[in-house]
Amino acid sequence: MFANTPDPMTAFIQSRWLPVLLLLVSNLFMTVAWYGHLKHKDRPLWIVILASWGIAFFEYVVQVPANRWGHAVYSATELKIIQEVLTLVVFIGFATSYLGEKIRWNHVAAFLCVLAAVGFAFLPKK
Repeated sequence: MFANTPDPMTAFIQSRWLPVLLLLVSNLFMTVAWYGHLKHKDRPLWIVILASWGIAFFEYVVQVPANRWGHAVYSATELKIIQEVLTLVVFIGFATSYLGEKIRWNHVAAFLCVLAAVGFAFLPKK
């Protein structure tokens, strides 16, 4: 009866948005793993390293499928560029909200340069 009805999960996996969503989630884990310990400098380094590895495990659990499924609709280069933009967006939010850092004009200028690079990477192929 439903033989011709596409599976919604398959359609979502094949969409252009699932890899982006998964890369966003992976970047949340990665940012916490790499920079979350900066508020806990009183902890021994070996504990911080082990905790970061534990958090990074979940980053890989999400990042590997993001790239595997994303490669069906994006090139590896496009996936990397998407990941870098998401890294910066997540990091800016993390640095300001969790670490209490201020974003200066030169940080904004650098971010705009990265966005310009993204624009060049996604120009039509000829």
